[in-house]
Amino acid sequence: MATVRGFLHPKTATGRSSLIPSPPWHYSGDLLTVEYRTDPARVAELLPEPLSPAADDPGAVAIIWADWQSCSESGEELLDPVRAQYKECFVVVRCSFEGRTYSRCVYIWVDKDFAIARGLHQGYPKKLGSIHQTRPHPYGPAPRLAAGSRFGATLAAADRRLAEAVVTLREPSETNGFVNGHPMAHHRYLPSIEPGRAPALDELVESGAAGFEAGRAWRGEADLTLYDAPTEELSLLTVEEPIAAYYRQVGVIWNGGRHLA
Repeated sequence: MATVRGFLHPKTATGRSSLIPSPPWHYSGDLLTVEYRTDPARVAELLPEPLSPAADDPGAVAIIWADWQSCSESGEELLDPVRAQYKECFVVVRCSFEGRTYSRCVYIWVDKDFAIARGLHQGYPKKLGSIHQTRPHPYGPAPRLAAGSRFGATLAAADRRLAEAVVTLREPSETNGFVNGHPMAHHRYLPSIEPGRAPALDELVESGAAGFEAGRAWRGEADLTLYDAPTEELSLLTVEEPIAAYYRQVGVIWNGGRHLA
């Protein structure tokens, strides 16, 4: 029998073809975050048992656009940028489990297959999408990180525009918001290959950063618009009350999680 290797499919004799390498995974990214309040009932209907809505501010939502460079422990992907660079837009709410508050990603779109594969492992509900955001730059017409600078961000999937935002920075901030500020509570799920049988995998897990560093955060406000689409439900998380918008550059290490239930 042949010995095959690889963290995920396809497994080969060398493991070189695996869609993703084994953790730890390292990320450098520019994040645009828009926080607002929606109907708490819309958040609650996205929380499967044994999760319940957060006791404080249960209708709070964060939509986060992220422009990432990522790599394995070797860092080799950074010198082959097609394997390192990708963009995503993800939607985070808060929930409670056994008296503790968690963040939970309820929707997420990415533009690379390896990012989807990592999401399957981590419990993020990733789908393919088209994601764009304004990048800061110290020269030319691009915005600087300064009061009054404006950044745009868009999300589309399956040829439909799902969201767009314009963020205006106002002042430095001590935080990058609060909705995405807790460990993540996610479900890892895989249906059984046999119809009618229990899922092959169905577990609630906790994960978070094994390492984190960040630059100065900036706070401002956003004009956010959500659009209806035939195969998406993001627009049901209607914007009832704006909270704030943020920009921050971050560095994150992810290296596994733990089983909760």
